[in-house]
Amino acid sequence: MPPRSTDIRVIYALIFSALLFLPISSAQTQSPVRIPTTEAQAAQLHDAGAEAELREGIRLTRQGRFHDAIPHLLAAQGHVSNGFAADFNLALCYVATGQNQAAIAILQSLVNSGRATAAVDNLLTQALIGASRIEEATTAFEHAVALDPKNEKLYLLVADSCMDHGSYDFGLKVASTGLQHLPKSARLHYERSILLSFLDQPDAARKDLQAASELAPGTALSFLAQAQEGLLNADMAQAVSAAREGLQREPGNYILLTILAQALMRQGVTPAQPEFAEARTALEKSIAERPEYSVSQLALGQLELMAGRIDEAVKHLSKARQLAPDNPAVYSHLAAAYRRRGDLEQAEKALAVLAGLNHQQAAKYKVDPPDHKGSYIGSSSKQ
Repeated sequence: MPPRSTDIRVIYALIFSALLFLPISSAQTQSPVRIPTTEAQAAQLHDAGAEAELREGIRLTRQGRFHDAIPHLLAAQGHVSNGFAADFNLALCYVATGQNQAAIAILQSLVNSGRATAAVDNLLTQALIGASRIEEATTAFEHAVALDPKNEKLYLLVADSCMDHGSYDFGLKVASTGLQHLPKSARLHYERSILLSFLDQPDAARKDLQAASELAPGTALSFLAQAQEGLLNADMAQAVSAAREGLQREPGNYILLTILAQALMRQGVTPAQPEFAEARTALEKSIAERPEYSVSQLALGQLELMAGRIDEAVKHLSKARQLAPDNPAVYSHLAAAYRRRGDLEQAEKALAVLAGLNHQQAAKYKVDPPDHKGSYIGSSSKQ
């Protein structure tokens, strides 16, 4: 029996962030602006304290510590030789932390002052998507493409942002535009396949998955595409086989480790089976590699719940909630864990949040019942 479209969306959402191999939002993969040597020398004429704040803000931004970077960049803004670096990195941190309106104000100021670059327009597009201003985002995206049409990352970042915010039609347009300029980009084929699956076009998605695999043979992306095709076809054996083969080449690939565990769980493994231990080991390795990846934290929480290790389940599910507060699956499993621990008050709180999220998503996904949103990682900032 072929999988339902709702199931297709769920299993595709599991690994869409694998495209960029980061468990964070697309804005977070934008490169921080460094201070050129000549401007660093000129900085001696400016406030030395502000220049130090800028350097610290950039350092923290490069480490993905966006919340921590913001105060330093604010202190530098308007007091350093490279005002563009301060403004751009602050806007990047705002987008990465969901403060899109603040980012838009900074980025539009850069555009209006004649300092627009492809990177500025790219980040502005992401901020506008996050603010649900799609018409303006389209214009900013077109400007970015005009400035740098062969930049693969430009299309990947914007498409990923579209998936974070449920703008799948625009995301499909972005990926397709990228493929017009870069027809042999395996990553863009992979990205488009996921968008097509969200838009209930599985046949077209399969074609792009096959293209991605053929264009990047023997790579992690190729195995991801093969595993994803298995998920799309409800062929968990194929998904498991592809993930295992990929892990023979890249044992530390946290995405493949998570896919392997998820596929084994979908096969219905029980705690008494060796595959159950394999799934647990895979998730523990994934978390060791990327502790901030919400999907693996959620999956391990589910697995521990199945094993009856309630305290461990609550620990990982709570971490998943922290990383992906808009994911309904976190709250459904957390409520179950709290009930089994006898903490009915916390269970009711989790169910109340779940009800609110389901109500919000009902308008966005017309045909999906709430219990099939489980693997969405949305802005798992996001992911």
